[in-house]
Amino acid sequence: MDNLTLKTAIGNYGYTENLKDGTLEAEHFSFDHVEISPVPMIFRRMVRHLEFDVAEMALSTYICSKYYEKQFTALPIFLTRSFYHNSIVCNTSANILEPADLSGKKIGVRSYTLTPGVWTRALLQTEYGLDLDSVTWVLSGDEHVEEYTAPDNVISSDRNDLAEMLTTGEVDAVIGAGPIYSEGTVPLFANSNELDKKWFAKTNLYPISHLLVVRNEILRKTPSLENEIFNIFATAKDLYLKGLQSKENPSPQDEIQLNMSKIVDGDPIPYGFDNDRNGLDAFIKFNVDQSIIPEYISPETLFEMP
Repeated sequence: MDNLTLKTAIGNYGYTENLKDGTLEAEHFSFDHVEISPVPMIFRRMVRHLEFDVAEMALSTYICSKYYEKQFTALPIFLTRSFYHNSIVCNTSANILEPADLSGKKIGVRSYTLTPGVWTRALLQTEYGLDLDSVTWVLSGDEHVEEYTAPDNVISSDRNDLAEMLTTGEVDAVIGAGPIYSEGTVPLFANSNELDKKWFAKTNLYPISHLLVVRNEILRKTPSLENEIFNIFATAKDLYLKGLQSKENPSPQDEIQLNMSKIVDGDPIPYGFDNDRNGLDAFIKFNVDQSIIPEYISPETLFEMP
């Protein structure tokens, strides 16, 4: 394994900074970090061209990729998580006052396999009883996994901007567009943070957004590589968390992690498979229900365990 260089593409987070600036170094390999923005382009380039040895990947994109036998495998390093009551923004002229009002409406999302889309649809279905088949899902982009075909109630827009699709009235609501500060738009849930807390307390689901994948060829050729990668990522994260509470000037990203820590009453960025098996199991079932994959697969089959 000595002198192995891993071409690596991951986002810039407080808990990856020590890896990217060289403060932490592995004993038997080095990372050759490639800066790519926005982060979803990493997923696309990895899925379509297997461009990196190690890459960040959205969870639903990964699950879909495994069905189509893409040649990379995840480690239980969960780089980002989020809650999703705040992800839905509505056009006020659509008269959407509660989740039930989304029935029969058009909802914009970047792609049907988008991880925030899967989590948000699952939330609307399981918590608020929305029939997902009653909605027309309007895409502002295409799927990272080219082989995937979306359900019949999914159509594509000529526009590639979700905010524009919403403010022009092409769609009645959007998912995953981020804050939209335009007149005539309003979040579906005004008290999203409180609802996230209640939902977590009820379900114990802490939604995984992104994880880390490694090319299968590299894993086959390099015994124990998964252990070393996991350990160095975990060390970087632990160092970040040790200093987080005492930071005098936390960044917006730090503030997100501090808020997450309050909601889950603990580590806001937990790594490792065992504690997340139930969440992964639920998310795989959501992917089956939403026709991202045709049949259930066990969470264990998705990971190379350190």
